[in-house]
Formats: sequence, structure tokens, C-alpha cells
Amino acid sequence: MKFLADMGISMRIVEWLRSKNHDVIHLREQNLHTLEDHEIFNKAILENRIILTFDLDFGEIVALSKRRPISVILFRLRNTTTPFVLKRLDTVISESKALLEQGHIFIVEESRYRIRKLPISST
Repeated sequence: MKFLADMGISMRIVEWLRSKNHDVIHLREQNLHTLEDHEIFNKAILENRIILTFDLDFGEIVALSKRRPISVILFRLRNTTTPFVLKRLDTVISESKALLEQGHIFIVEESRYRIRKLPISST
């Protein structure tokens, strides 16, 4: 799978994903740390990447976008230590591999994760 890691994502998470043979880009590696959320979204679309983020605004921007849906893994965790984030991310990837490639928002919490299909309609 291909991922785009937002600034709040640890490089250790990026390295772990790479060790699992995923194609991962961190914004910091490309000196894109000042990129606006909509520009991150556009980059993910162009490169067909799943966004990893802690930015709560980002889920809303993606959900309301009329563009081609991409998946977002949005962490809403109190425990943001790298080992815990990795454990939760591993669960999402292993249990939802097919959905990750179809345009969904994954809201990852301490003991569960919720999935919302994109685009979210207003009806």
C-alpha cells in the first residue's frame, strides 16, 4: 500500500511501514512541512496514497471534498506513544486492507476504529 504521512506522524511509524514493504512518504522528507491540508489531499490523490494524520480538520476536508475519494487514517488517541499508534495502525491495516483502497475515513481510537465511506453525502 502507498501512504502519505502528515507532520504529526512519527518517522518511526514510517520506518515500520517501510519494513512491511509499504511505499511511504513523510511530508518532512520532501520538505513539505508547510503544505496546507487541501494541498496534502491533492498530493495524495495524484500519488494514490492513503493519508495518515492526527489532524482532526483533515477528515472533514476530505469528507466534504467532491474529488475522487482517497482513504484517510485519522488517529484520535489519548495514548500517542509510537508503540501504541503502531499497534492500532497494524490492526486497521490487517483487518481492513480492501477498504483502505476504496476511499474511506478510518477514525482510530483507543480500543476501536470506525469506518466512514467516502464521499459522505448530505442526504
